[in-house]
Amino acid sequence: MARYIFITGGVVSSLGKGLAAASLGALLQARGYSVRLRKLDPYLNVDPGTMSPYQHGEVFVTDDGAEADLDLGHYERFTGSPATRSDNITTGRIYQEIIARERRGDFLGGTVQVIPHVTNAIKEFVLDGNDGIDFLLVEIGGTAGDIEGLPFFEAIRQLGNELPRGHAVYIHLTLLPYIASA
Repeated sequence: MARYIFITGGVVSSLGKGLAAASLGALLQARGYSVRLRKLDPYLNVDPGTMSPYQHGEVFVTDDGAEADLDLGHYERFTGSPATRSDNITTGRIYQEIIARERRGDFLGGTVQVIPHVTNAIKEFVLDGNDGIDFLLVEIGGTAGDIEGLPFFEAIRQLGNELPRGHAVYIHLTLLPYIASA
């Protein structure tokens, strides 16, 4: 069974979570472990393909044609493992899928809510297709202070309780300012 490493960031954007995750993946590979990296993006866009590169950064296109966060490019280059459409999801795509399921009647007329429906969809995404993987590294985009990220933080909290003991680790990166003495 895979072990899960969840990477989050403090209140500063562009901290380098993606590079830290990619580096950790490369280090685990160097020790002989198989790794996979995934990115959870809390924005409401379905994918970053229509977002301004000045606001969000460049888009990375995977071999299977997905327009994804640039961090997937870092993951691919650092580990040598090709990133795919199933390695990146946004809040917009999760909501799109949940609303489609609701319209089909999958929820049997029940009220669709963030908890449990959105958090369960996030957990399903994280857990899906990890057979034969030693470590899955999951980066949550944005910062801990972004309200959009709350369902993702709740989902990984729940996973920490549901996975066997010792199978979930959390790494939280933060800015450590250095002030030179006068």
